[in-house]
Parts: sequence; structure tokens; C-alpha cells
Amino acid sequence: MHPRSAHRLAAALAAALIAPAAAAAPSVAATAISFGPAHHADGAAVRTVGGTFNINGYNWGGYAATGTFTSIAATWTEPSVHCNSTSDLYAPWVGIDGYSSSTVEQTGVATDCSSGSAVNQAWYEMYPAAPVYLSLSSHPVSTGDTIHASVTTAGTGTYTLAISDTTRGWSYSINKTLARAKHVNAEAIIESPTGAYPNFGTLAFTSVTANGSPIGNYSPVAMDPSSGGVYEAHASALTGGNAFTMAYEHE
Repeated sequence: MHPRSAHRLAAALAAALIAPAAAAAPSVAATAISFGPAHHADGAAVRTVGGTFNINGYNWGGYAATGTFTSIAATWTEPSVHCNSTSDLYAPWVGIDGYSSSTVEQTGVATDCSSGSAVNQAWYEMYPAAPVYLSLSSHPVSTGDTIHASVTTAGTGTYTLAISDTTRGWSYSINKTLARAKHVNAEAIIESPTGAYPNFGTLAFTSVTANGSPIGNYSPVAMDPSSGGVYEAHASALTGGNAFTMAYEHE
């Protein structure tokens, strides 16, 4: 089964199982679907929107650089989200690997609509291990909150994943080991593992740095996510080499 089809099936099954209880009082992320590697293909279609030349990123939208990386970091503000359906699930995140390798070391905030309304929850993942969601009570995230996230490594297979909500004053970090990780990519991404984005309007990534420098220094590829041949969002050109916006498109 194609990875996207598997993700959609898993999302539908998970939503069906938990929706009745979650609708009353959503308190945790409804699913534990993985935010995995890019599903792009070599020679992916390129489209031009507003002067930018972006490849079809399929499950990924944003910027990914290829090289040797020991850190990635970015800041964004959680946008207001309108759920189109209970299948909607997406996350902005930063990570190392996954664009041209089979692991992803990543952290961000997932927005899950399976309860009928948007639930934001911080998480991290050392793919192919399952994502780990942080407690909503001790690490709450709301619309308008400023999020800073980073992933760093010394190149020895140990990674520090850190995320903070500077609006609410909490921060979290954890050290994890993944010996077969290659640290060959650095990225700032939005992703919907179900292939269904809620309407998030516009999300701005700022201060996107890889190895401590603007990600634009590493000639990153720009990607627009799509599902079923329909583009769902658009990545703007980089500003100052370290900032861009993702604009929701698909209704």
C-alpha cells in the first residue's frame, strides 16, 4: 500500500475509534500517526506561483536543505485553524534528515481535528519510532502562541529535540539516540500525514537556521504539499535567507 494511502486509512480508523469520547472534551492528540520522510520523487513537477519555483512536495511543504547538518531551528506563531473535516491533521515542524534519507529527527506542534475542533499539541518524533505527544496540561498551545523549535546533534547519533512556547512560558527538551541517522538534511516543514489540511490561513516561519546560519545559505529546495493532484499550500520565496510563509490553498 502507498504510504499516503496507509496514513489515510490509519487516520480514518483512529478517528472512528476515538471520535465519540474526544468530541465531548478533547484532552490529547487523537492519533499517533507518524510524520515521516518526504514522499517526493526525483524530477517532481515544478510550478511557479508569485515568482517562486517550487517542486511538488507531496506530504511536505516548506524548505529542505541537503548537506551535512548538526542543527536546525525555527520560530513560528500558531495560526487560527478552521477544520474542514475530522480527517484534518497537520503540523509545522523542524527536523534533520528525511528528505533524502529514511529517518527523521523532528519536533513541532500538531493540530488535530478528529474531535470536530482543532486541538494543538506539541510533539517530537525519532522516525521510524512513533511520535511522542507532550501533556496538554503542562505544555498547552493555543492560537497566537509563539513557538520555537530546534533539533541538534553532535554527529554521534544523539539528538537534542527542544520546543518552547514563549507566549506561555514553557519549554521542553529531550535527548534521543538514533545510530543510523545520517544528518544529511535540515528542514522547516508543514506536513499532513492524512493528506487533509485544515484551513490554517497563513503560517510564517522565521529565524530558520541550519548549522547556525540562514537556511538559504544551503540552497534549500522549496516544496508545495499536494494530495490527489491538488495543491494544498504554497511556500513563499525566502526573505533574508531565513524566513518564509506557507499559505493554505485547497478548499
